Amino acid sequence: MTAVRQTWQVTMRGVRVLIRQPAFLGITLTQPIIWLLLFGALFKAITRIPGFHGSYIDYLTPGIVVMLAVSSAGWTGMGLIEDINSGVTDRMLVSPVWRGALNAGSVLYAVLSVIIQTALILLLALALGAHFSSFGGVLVLVLVAALLAATFASFSNGIAAIARQRETLIGAVSFVLLPLTFLSSALMQRSLVPGWIQTVSDVNPVNWAVEAGRSAAMGSIGWGLVGVRLGLLAALALAAATFATRSFRSYQESL
Repeated sequence: MTAVRQTWQVTMRGVRVLIRQPAFLGITLTQPIIWLLLFGALFKAITRIPGFHGSYIDYLTPGIVVMLAVSSAGWTGMGLIEDINSGVTDRMLVSPVWRGALNAGSVLYAVLSVIIQTALILLLALALGAHFSSFGGVLVLVLVAALLAATFASFSNGIAAIARQRETLIGAVSFVLLPLTFLSSALMQRSLVPGWIQTVSDVNPVNWAVEAGRSAAMGSIGWGLVGVRLGLLAALALAAATFATRSFRSYQESL
């Protein structure tokens, strides 16, 4: 229970910052809203390509949710770098706090933030004419976004603890975000992309999330595909959390 309480205290620290600065939530929503509106209009004619099925806004919405999870959670490590520079992290590390709580608390805050943002994006998509298969399917899409956000938040914290430089983290997140997005089916139907992209997408966690979320929220739920993808994302989130926790320990040993 001590670990749970410590994790919750770290989470609430982030929540209190959000309450004091609620505009931050709106700022982080700006990009995915632009993606939804701009890509939805720009690529709408794709639906006339032979082999493409359904409405593009239906197809695009899970991709935008996944892109939001990656881009929003990917900057989690910036808060850690601020804490390192201000000495907050050093003070935490000399206390008897569970090292995993330092990562888990900030990851939980990132996941809560992504869930709120996802709900707003889904409401906007609904207003634009998106059709969701069921409420349960939407909940699966939110779960997918949460797992992906947890993964990238942990990786972001791990990189921040190792590099301790904003520029390094910015470069790492930027390097990962666009390639993983365009090497997935977030924006284009998988059958219509080059074969080598299809091959790469098989091992792309962003594509795992897109396929699971789209199958659940926008079509008949294929529980076999969804279950496998959720399992892979959960395993990746656990691996990322392990990496981040060990990075905290490495940081402490370097002091």
